[in-house]
Amino acid sequence: MTGNFANTPDIFPLREKGVGLGWRLHQWLVGGRIRGPSGSRRPGALWAAPEAEATGPGGGGSSGGSGAGVRRGWPGWMELEGRSAGGVAGGPAAGPGRSPGESALLDGWLQRGVGRGAGGGEAGACRPPVRQDPDSGPDYEALPAGATVTTHMVAGAVAGILEHCVMYPIDCVKTRMQSLQPDPAARYRNVLEALRRIIRTEGLWRPMRGLNVTATGAGPAHALYFACYEKLKKTLSDIIHPGGNSHIANGAAGCVATLLHDAAMNPVEVVKQRMQMYNSPYHRVTDCVRAVWQNEGAGAFYRSYTTQLAMNVPFQAIHFMTYEFLQEHFNPQRRYNPSSHVLSGACAGAVAAAATTPLDVCKTLLNTQESLALNSNITGHITGMASAFRTVYQVGGVTAYFRGVQARVIYQIPSTAIAWSVYEFFKYLITKRQEEWRAGK
Repeated sequence: MTGNFANTPDIFPLREKGVGLGWRLHQWLVGGRIRGPSGSRRPGALWAAPEAEATGPGGGGSSGGSGAGVRRGWPGWMELEGRSAGGVAGGPAAGPGRSPGESALLDGWLQRGVGRGAGGGEAGACRPPVRQDPDSGPDYEALPAGATVTTHMVAGAVAGILEHCVMYPIDCVKTRMQSLQPDPAARYRNVLEALRRIIRTEGLWRPMRGLNVTATGAGPAHALYFACYEKLKKTLSDIIHPGGNSHIANGAAGCVATLLHDAAMNPVEVVKQRMQMYNSPYHRVTDCVRAVWQNEGAGAFYRSYTTQLAMNVPFQAIHFMTYEFLQEHFNPQRRYNPSSHVLSGACAGAVAAAATTPLDVCKTLLNTQESLALNSNITGHITGMASAFRTVYQVGGVTAYFRGVQARVIYQIPSTAIAWSVYEFFKYLITKRQEEWRAGK
């Protein structure tokens, strides 16, 4: 092949510069500016190979092709190997004198991302290489094929368990501060005072009551949550904004993932919040579950499900859209960056928590069924979101909808920061191990 490498234009910009790539690539290839393996020089930044598969004797997977088997892909620079009479094995051909098989391969690669040899066989995944710094490690956003769902589920489960366990004492305070008519001994001015009084009057471990059932439910709930979100985000982004990030896709994926998360967590929330209340008669999870089942029936575990969805769907939409928006600014290359994950997660959690506090107050009332608040309700039972909204207003007026907003925001800031940083860390760690294992095979 011909051409001066020193004058080669940068036709493979980073992923955010995808406009006009096909035409520039075509002009570059037609101009014959690719060096062959005999005289190729590697630039300062290597081009990572998305895949390299061994072809058979047919040379590039072309049916009817002949020639020695080679490895195809994009190792290092764009070296072309394994040409045969039936097709091209490695990548797009270059130079003015291309054969018909090479032209067909080039046209197919430019239009569909897959080249086919003259014999009609699959010539391999001829996708443009991704620019990558030699010392940056694997791109953790591009997870290995076949392991994506498992990786997301494991990372999500660990993140969910740690998030709920670390922040559980604050969650206990939030539940009590959202009480519409609390006992005089359970009236708190702020979160720190509440924690001190609970520990001093009720014991050191009182704020942790119900942690075991919460951790048990958080694992599978967050595994479904993150796996569903990542899958839908990628699918919808490819439809709405191919090759880029779509805020609409992020919000929609978060909403759908919330349906699965809340279906798993709603019974856990009922038991947890009843055990967190002041003077709760339940000391063990089994006692609470048995009492609710016998006295109120199985439906009591999902009494607040519609309110939970009404709260969490907008919460998660705001949460994910804010997180992804901040990531575009703090981490545009989308590499593993702990500080950007912590900051983006904390800000996203704070904004979403403050905006959805009224719905959280109604959810807490539905879950706990406060006896004092029930006296204000004509039916004697609070059974839906409309009934909860009416009761909150009758008991405390408009300000009652924002009870516990301080505790909720204080809870969500570190909670979402922990969740995102732990999730991204384990996603990066698992992917890196998978890449090392594949490289060592």
